[in-house]
Amino acid sequence: MICGEESKMRGAEGRRLCEEFSPAYYGLCTVGGMLSAGATHLAITPLDVLKVNMQVNPIKYNRMGSGFSILWREQGPYSLWRGWSGKLFGYGIQGGCRFGLYEYFKKLYSDVLINQNRSTIFFLSSASAQVFADIALCPFEAVKVRVQTQPRFAKGLVDGFPKLYSTEGLAGLYKGLLPLWGRNLPFAMIMFTTFEHSVDLVYHKVIHKRKEDCSIVQQLGVTCLAGYAAGAVGTVVSNPADNIVSSLYNKKANSVMQAVRNIGFANLFTRSLPIRITLVGPVITLQWFFYDTIKVLSGLPSSGGLTRRLEEANLSA
Repeated sequence: MICGEESKMRGAEGRRLCEEFSPAYYGLCTVGGMLSAGATHLAITPLDVLKVNMQVNPIKYNRMGSGFSILWREQGPYSLWRGWSGKLFGYGIQGGCRFGLYEYFKKLYSDVLINQNRSTIFFLSSASAQVFADIALCPFEAVKVRVQTQPRFAKGLVDGFPKLYSTEGLAGLYKGLLPLWGRNLPFAMIMFTTFEHSVDLVYHKVIHKRKEDCSIVQQLGVTCLAGYAAGAVGTVVSNPADNIVSSLYNKKANSVMQAVRNIGFANLFTRSLPIRITLVGPVITLQWFFYDTIKVLSGLPSSGGLTRRLEEANLSA
């Protein structure tokens, strides 16, 4: 039995495109993150257009059904795909940084912080990765939000970037970086940590098997369950900052505090929350699914867990 398992593992390793934790491995994770995040964000562009308009003009766009009807009637069907290039390229680049750097920092911190518990490693790794991911995303987000809510501003990234830079300079491209960090840092920390613990919970409490003993289909099924839980929990935590970002980009407020006063503290948590859960839950699930599919087809294990060294330290603690 043991010989059979070892043979199976050697066979899987023989099909690997690269070794874990090598430069090629981090490159593959980055490309996987770019493809999964870019494709999924592009697919839900109409919902994102409605979400941003609900945040900026909640009286006019107060429900999902009527909101779509208003956009279609007043601005035409193309309006639902406004900002698609920002979604594809901006969130593709962000996804590449988020997933690729998360893998890098998780290995780094797990080797350095031997006596720390797993949640600390997950929090630090996801936060470190998200800082760089949002720096890459911020200019794309600045143009995207204006394109989606100001029909006469620009058609997309090609004419939106130079127009925004000429009128507001570099500060205009990075005006929302702090609120973006305020939204995405808590989201990433909660999302990755929830995903990691959900994976561990399913394997140990539901399937009662080690990941290495499960089929590819089972591993990807666990990825989807953990991905949905991670997306839903992260959305609730990040919703206030998401509303502030939309308000700042559309000049509804000049500062974070003014945006909070204008929106109202309670509305920060509830405004656009249903549509964000509708958006983010499936999107994060699909991202993890596509990302892990790329990994397992490359002969690598699916996501979840730390380096063996830290896993042993946690088990003995």
